Amino acid sequence: MKKQHLHAICSVTALFTVAAIGLGLAVYRAKSAMPLLDDAALLAGKLSFVNGSADVPDEPDQPAPTARPRPHAETPTQAEEAARPKNTVHTGEPHPVVEISGGDGNLSFENIEICNGTDYTLDVGSILNSDLPFEIEDNRAVQVLVYHTHTCESYLDEDDGVYYDDFYPRSTDPEQGVMAVGERLVETLRANGIGAVHDTTLHDYPSYEGSYARSWETVCKYGEKYPRLKITIDLHRDSMTSSDGTKYKPVFEHDGQKAAQIMIMTGRDTDGDFDFWDENLIFALQLQKKCEDLYPGMTRPLDFDDYTYNMNYNNGSLLIEVGTDANTVEETKRTGEYLANALSSLLLKE
Repeated sequence: MKKQHLHAICSVTALFTVAAIGLGLAVYRAKSAMPLLDDAALLAGKLSFVNGSADVPDEPDQPAPTARPRPHAETPTQAEEAARPKNTVHTGEPHPVVEISGGDGNLSFENIEICNGTDYTLDVGSILNSDLPFEIEDNRAVQVLVYHTHTCESYLDEDDGVYYDDFYPRSTDPEQGVMAVGERLVETLRANGIGAVHDTTLHDYPSYEGSYARSWETVCKYGEKYPRLKITIDLHRDSMTSSDGTKYKPVFEHDGQKAAQIMIMTGRDTDGDFDFWDENLIFALQLQKKCEDLYPGMTRPLDFDDYTYNMNYNNGSLLIEVGTDANTVEETKRTGEYLANALSSLLLKE
């Protein structure tokens, strides 16, 4: 079975300050099967499939693209209810929320940072000067799919500097989490003249187990319906928690408003069924550069490592983490708009 490697996220500048005063920082990424650091505050979910719905325009029937092999399912964790009410009266212990910005990878180039977890030597300058492996057609046909393998990942609904350990960072409410970010992203893409569609299928509720296999089926469904589909973005949110329960949220400012930083992820697989990973890498690095050119401070180090995460669908497939569970919904929705503008600028060669 193919391994889906997990590795420590490249160090974040602000977190070094925390480490210097003796705080043991542990980073939990919600997509992983890593043991939970804080059962009450972090994602846990032995999450199974409930069909969602998508409002998508019809397009003339055309030959479907060649199907690609399904990925391996992720390892499940413990069961947890995802639904939660808004404005819950908390009874758990409060933990501070600390804002961080920027971040250092193990490779820098101009205004971008990269965390290269592979043994592949990156020639970043050459990659940034390469042509994109696809070209967006000058029409309103659906060319971009935004979906969520972990659809229930959610954010704080209050910005009061506190995170309670009885807070569930998961919700089926489309206004509380990554679905709201995906909607803003797609709305902005369409306004910019890029045909896009947003899928809100609950791939991780009521069961987390098999989320990636189910979202793979969703991507294939859209590929059959929209043969001009060039880009698939799996939108997630991250989580950062120290050993004492302190929560961290990555932010930057644009036009005087806070927004959540993003982490673009792109993978490499050497087992033989992901032979265009280098083309995804071109897309990922050029998007990283465009984000930083337009919105300085918007990105955490790009994460390049030996994993697949459904990126073996086509040469325009990425996974993007928007903020953490300590960011607010409003901060992340702003980021969705900024990400759409950066992606539009890249695709339209502006």
